[in-house]
Amino acid sequence: MEEKFTIAEFEAEAMPHLNDLYRTAVRLVMNRSEAEDLVQETYMQAWKSFDRYKAGTNCRAWLYKILFFKLDHHRRRQQTHLKHIKEGDETIALTVAYEPPVDVRLRDEEILHALGNLPLKYREVVLLADVEEFAYKEISFLLNIPIGTVMSRLNRGRTKLREMLTSVACEYGVITANKSNGFTVQAFA
Repeated sequence: MEEKFTIAEFEAEAMPHLNDLYRTAVRLVMNRSEAEDLVQETYMQAWKSFDRYKAGTNCRAWLYKILFFKLDHHRRRQQTHLKHIKEGDETIALTVAYEPPVDVRLRDEEILHALGNLPLKYREVVLLADVEEFAYKEISFLLNIPIGTVMSRLNRGRTKLREMLTSVACEYGVITANKSNGFTVQAFA
């Protein structure tokens, strides 16, 4: 006999992770409306597949796996759509207003801007490791990439963020830059 889950069981397992998934989706697609759609699709798929979920396992990781599956589908759909835009129609894409994502709790726009400027393959890993605090093994599973690639992308992503945020850190007085023998030496203030 097939076990049927109730709405209450689904809500108890899956709904506590809604805000985390939405925040991550916004940072990945850089558009709140698209992120809402992506999370909605994720939860719809989770509901349809909830009979395959094993109660007591890591529901958060399971939901993120679905999110990244839907994100890949979303990217393929966008690439297909962009291929059909003719050169004369490119002005439409250039004139569409862009609304940068700003989290209410995060007020440092420079940091969010730098994160948004990271190439997607680095941004995904940085978000999952440093914001959502997934382990390397979990990130490897979620993105279907080897653990070594996770570590490499995380290192490169953090390095790029550090490079982009050096001037911001100086402005906030977190570090100071001194010129010495032609090299820029940074010391913590």
